Amino acid sequence: MRASKTATPDRDAWHHRDAWLADREAQATGQPQVTQTVSGPRQARGPHRGLARWRPGYWPLILSYLVVVASDFWFVNPFATGVLSWPLTVLWTWPIITTITGIVGIRRTRRTLRESEARWSGRGVTVSAGFLIVVVPTIGRNDTYPALKRSVQSYLTYLPPCFPRLRIDIVIDEGCEAADRIAGLAARSELIRLVVVPSRYHTANGTKFKARVTNYSHELRIHERENRDDVWVLHMDDDTGVGPDTALTMARFIEEQFEAGADAKHLAQGVLTYPREYAVNTLTWLADSVRPAEDVGRFSAWTGSGTPRAGVHGELLLVRASIEATIGWDFGPRSIVEDAQFALIFSARYKGRSAWFSGRCYGASPAGLRDFVRQRERWSWGLTALVFNRSLQLRNRLLLGYSVASWVVGPITNVAVVMTLSILVAERNTSPVALFIIPFWALNMAYTIWMYWEGLRLNAVVSGDGRRKWWEPPVVILLIPVFGMMESIPGLRGSMKFARRTEHRFMVIRKPS
Repeated sequence: MRASKTATPDRDAWHHRDAWLADREAQATGQPQVTQTVSGPRQARGPHRGLARWRPGYWPLILSYLVVVASDFWFVNPFATGVLSWPLTVLWTWPIITTITGIVGIRRTRRTLRESEARWSGRGVTVSAGFLIVVVPTIGRNDTYPALKRSVQSYLTYLPPCFPRLRIDIVIDEGCEAADRIAGLAARSELIRLVVVPSRYHTANGTKFKARVTNYSHELRIHERENRDDVWVLHMDDDTGVGPDTALTMARFIEEQFEAGADAKHLAQGVLTYPREYAVNTLTWLADSVRPAEDVGRFSAWTGSGTPRAGVHGELLLVRASIEATIGWDFGPRSIVEDAQFALIFSARYKGRSAWFSGRCYGASPAGLRDFVRQRERWSWGLTALVFNRSLQLRNRLLLGYSVASWVVGPITNVAVVMTLSILVAERNTSPVALFIIPFWALNMAYTIWMYWEGLRLNAVVSGDGRRKWWEPPVVILLIPVFGMMESIPGLRGSMKFARRTEHRFMVIRKPS
């Protein structure tokens, strides 16, 4: 049965869900029970001290810039150009807009942290009057269940003190592999509701994969009249947990919106971090240093400015339910990066209404190099499709196209590749066509070094001992060319698959527990 764009979901689906809930509620007794706390992320010192420890620093950027620019001027030949000069002038200068945006984001992040600290200093735990619904879609495989269990336990542990009005919706497909185990997990607390998406459920636009089940839960909230201004939906991945800092900063953000009146924000995003304890592969964990750095840099600049044109990620995404109801998740069968598409539609409709907050969520890096490549390939595939999606606002697609282009050409701009190519063509001169280009090259390289240096620090702060191991900083810097290839080759492959019209696949990687 296919629903129309305005129709509510299948009535039999409500009966199936309500019967299951009635059976579970008949067996539930007492207050919500938390049988186990989360191990891993470092929470012992409390949210205030933890928040203060990870303010992004300028010095790695400044020091890297001075070293790189001095080295470039030392080795460059100002009186000669070679066959590689023009291509490198264009390609190595191309990411400068992303670099400048990231630096603006660093400044915005530091200012936001400083203002929040001053505003909430001495107030203790904030209790929000808003109703928070945590939505956790999961593919429901046995190999992803341990990570789901860990994440759900973190919600039960840390969110209730700040959100007396709370519900956790675990969303699964009917007949999924780990359905019984997930049902058992849901039965542990009255705060958890299991939402089962019937196999016969279809959206009006034929949306598939994660967006399909997310849209089902969205339509369910509309049906239950929870699409109100005082209801906030927190979207989380099934391997991503929270801590006390997450709950506190979200509660403060929501309370600020109650006070803001007509200037209130409708969407907010925090920081995705990767505790060392959740990593099963050191190489992919080090490579993922770039992701929290992007959150406090480029994503902070765009989302924090009020318009998330750079996109959002699908975890720690906080959206007002009444606003989400106007957008939904029914983006069609070709959508495999639904979070980015949601952000671009939001940017067009609600300019100036997004915010960035300092709370962190705690996820796991891909379990191996193969999963890392598959993850990046899917992102590139989906983002390239958005660039050519004419239903989206053109200026937003142009910015996205600029970012995707920077990603796709990565294999030929990699320093190691350029050095190898210069040897093969017997052209040792890699100088730019003009000396004034060198500061731009140096700034791009310095920002890349900053991302891995600072991202590693963020991931270490949330890990068990709260610090980097002595060998990690030099290794993460030395491996930047390797990480560049790990990122860019899947980026190129994903774009090529879109160009060849290859059938879409939504590949769910393994979730380390």
